[in-house]
Amino acid sequence: MDDKKENGKLKIRNIKNGISIDHIAAGRAPEVLKILGIDGGFRDSVTIAMNVKSSKMREKDIVKVENRDLDVSEINKISVIAPQATINWIQDYQVVRKEKVKLPDELVGIVECPNPSCITNKEREPVKSIFLVKNTSPVVLVCKYCEREIDSLY
Repeated sequence: MDDKKENGKLKIRNIKNGISIDHIAAGRAPEVLKILGIDGGFRDSVTIAMNVKSSKMREKDIVKVENRDLDVSEINKISVIAPQATINWIQDYQVVRKEKVKLPDELVGIVECPNPSCITNKEREPVKSIFLVKNTSPVVLVCKYCEREIDSLY
């Protein structure tokens, strides 16, 4: 591994092409990997830094994935578990686009309602879950159908 310490700080190797997700709440990087479908069978380079000191967040996680892009659904899922995350798209070792995730006002089919009586959990009812964002920090969601509030995800 060619990661080095410079001026007492750990320097993580740059990637040529792919994505870098920064400002993930400490300890949540494995959940981001799950959203991205990255497991032991993934063949491209993945760098995970967990519990890294941060001036903005005290501690944070970082995930870098080579040769990977994100779709809107993945970005929305990341925004639920890491509402302060920043996504950097990288080409030829340069950041070509940078975007702070934004929790949408409505999440469709992303979060399952924990209420077993909710219509979204009935086998014979093909209804996708819809959650409205009640609060963004901390994240609090409300099921549109049964009005169950949830505040801790994953």
